[in-house]
This record gives sequence, C-alpha cells and structure tokens, in this order.
Amino acid sequence: MPKMKTNKAASKRFKVTGSGRVRRPKGNAQHGMIGKSRKRRRRLRDNDMVDSAMEHRVKIMLPYG
Repeated sequence: MPKMKTNKAASKRFKVTGSGRVRRPKGNAQHGMIGKSRKRRRRLRDNDMVDSAMEHRVKIMLPYG
C-alpha cells in the first residue's frame, strides 16, 4: 500500500503535540506591528490550540503528525 500524502500547507501551519492536540500560530502577527498595542503584540507571541471541533479535520491532513 502506498504512503499517504501529507497536506504540505497544513504541515507548515500546524504541529501535533505529544498529547495529540494540535497547535497553531495566532493570526495577525506577521507585519504591521507598530500599529498594534504592546499588550496585543504580547498576546500574539504565544501559539494557540486548534478548537476541538476543527481538530479532527486538521489531523486528516496530517496523517503522520
């Protein structure tokens, strides 16, 4: 049986943790930081978890995650 293909766009955006949850970066943190408040920039630093409703869809795209 051939290997399953990983969705390359998803592999660049999501990582699966050791416990099986899916991590994702927060949006709006790529550029234009001068216009954002210090508090907002600080909150955008940390990664976030994918919602449990969408987690299954992401894991389908990452078969070896």
